[in-house]
Amino acid sequence: MLAIGDLAPTLSIPTDTDHFSIAEQGGKKVVVFFFPRADTSGCTKEAQQFSALEEEFAAENAIVIGVSKDTAVKQAKFRAKYDLTCLLGADNDTSFCEEFGVWVEKSMYGKTYMGIQRASFIIDAEGRIVAIWPKVKVDGHAAEVLKRLKAL
Repeated sequence: MLAIGDLAPTLSIPTDTDHFSIAEQGGKKVVVFFFPRADTSGCTKEAQQFSALEEEFAAENAIVIGVSKDTAVKQAKFRAKYDLTCLLGADNDTSFCEEFGVWVEKSMYGKTYMGIQRASFIIDAEGRIVAIWPKVKVDGHAAEVLKRLKAL
């Protein structure tokens, strides 16, 4: 996983509306939250919490994007179903997740598989990682990220 002080990856990934690259954000801060799969209970709750606070993130000159392995079409349906306002990245080939170090081996019921570790990052206007949550608990997480962003 990347560390505080590292430069954030500059890869471009598709979103449900266009494409996204941290390098193209023109001096804005970026909050990236990684979630395992669209339209599941924890991921829905997390995306709703970030969406509910989007205006407050914008007031801090920050863009919020949630990233999963889902397709752009599935992300668009996810957005529409829950009236989400944050960007949703479609990392189909997992390259964006791999660059951040959140595409990891997981296990369930004794079987191992590769999946996305729920994690969040704040990236400053110069493209450096300034805060990391490596293992996120969904409840209250978006508010915690906003509080940290305001303290920077």
